Amino acid sequence: MATRHDTAAPPVKGGAAPGRSPGGSPTDKEQQRRARLSRRWQRDVRWSPYAFVAPFFLLFAAFGLFPLIYTGWASLHQVELTSPTDMNWVGLKNYTRIFDDDFFWNAAKNTLTIGIISTVPQLMMAMGIAHILNYKLRASTFYRVAMLAPYATSIAAAALVFVLLFGRDYGMINWALGSIGIDPIDWQGEKWPSQIAVSTIIIWRWTGYNALIYLAAMQAIPQDLYESAALDGASRWKQFIHVTLPSLRPTILFTVVVSTIGASQVFGEPLLFDANRGASGGAEHQFQTLGLYLYEQGWVNQHLGRASAIAWTMFAILIVIGIINQLISRRLRASS
Repeated sequence: MATRHDTAAPPVKGGAAPGRSPGGSPTDKEQQRRARLSRRWQRDVRWSPYAFVAPFFLLFAAFGLFPLIYTGWASLHQVELTSPTDMNWVGLKNYTRIFDDDFFWNAAKNTLTIGIISTVPQLMMAMGIAHILNYKLRASTFYRVAMLAPYATSIAAAALVFVLLFGRDYGMINWALGSIGIDPIDWQGEKWPSQIAVSTIIIWRWTGYNALIYLAAMQAIPQDLYESAALDGASRWKQFIHVTLPSLRPTILFTVVVSTIGASQVFGEPLLFDANRGASGGAEHQFQTLGLYLYEQGWVNQHLGRASAIAWTMFAILIVIGIINQLISRRLRASS
């Protein structure tokens, strides 16, 4: 009987059994490639957000931070527009000088009154328009676009139209007043009429913008609140008072703060309302705002140091407005 002997055959060169090559197996190479991709992915996840926001910070540093620092430094010097590199240190003299300037306080009062005259009617009208647009109306998209059209209109074009409307001799406003027996009003020469006219331009331009903000906030109010109020017998007016307004409290506060900041920086409307007077804001500075006063000192009188001090004073006013906003917001959140 033949005996079977099992012997291991020597490996055949070039056979199916893989041998370890000096460069590593394909599995090792795949692992190395995955490791490199993993490290690259980690770097991408870590640094890509910074690369995306870098353009904003570069532009802000060039056109926001640097001018802010430079004007702060220039406000401590006597420097003229004709020689901006020739600076003489004066410390806080520019600040004390503008606070002793009657024209500065006149501009501050005009800014306050124009801000009140323009902001209060503007926000009230915006609230009413938003309340009307909140109902289901035909061509509602058209009305919403129409509300935004004044905001997209050029300030120069709007001011030119309103100058024609408020003309003393041939203006349509005086023609309408004359038809009911009221004497013509010098809208550019008198204090209160000129401020009302400038405020009218601001109201026309920003009412639709704020109305769309209120409309967006109204559409976010749950309908269950209105249904519950209707079941309790509340009319639409009571629903507006007890449901809509309390729900819009944060939005109202936001628009008030933004409108206040915008009113403190009013420039284009009063400048173009009386182009002959320019930055003086009328023959007697009756509607000169802080923005016009800054422009007059910096570009008309060519006192860059004093203009820089005015700019930083306006910046401080905005900081105070922001602090007041924060305090009111905290109190509202605590009460609610």
